[in-house]
Amino acid sequence: MPGDVPQLPRRGPAPAVDSMSNAELARMVESEHPYRGKALFELSDRVAHDDDAATKVAMLSRLTSLRRARLFDRVSLAWSAIIALLAAETEHSRSSAYEAFSALDIEEQRDMLDYLEVTAIEEAHPRIA
Repeated sequence: MPGDVPQLPRRGPAPAVDSMSNAELARMVESEHPYRGKALFELSDRVAHDDDAATKVAMLSRLTSLRRARLFDRVSLAWSAIIALLAAETEHSRSSAYEAFSALDIEEQRDMLDYLEVTAIEEAHPRIA
């Protein structure tokens, strides 16, 4: 019966993440805000031109909640953060990505390398469209 189906809680309107500071976005992610993914993606979009954003994305990738949250298949929000750091192709973003990758457990590192189709993280040069 349609009335017996539980309703999901309403999230409300999405925050204007594009006008938020890096610190505000990081706090949204850390607090597990319902729009934490949106906040992380906004912060990730900034890493190519903003070392502070890259540092925050690398730090956030270590959160257990992001390592457990799946975007699809094996890809977690933490992996997406590391991939964004790699794709930015700056010296700071790449070194931040390597540090974030090394914080993953060995099995997760192997899975991520397999997903990226490389044998070492330094070989990964993903493109984000």
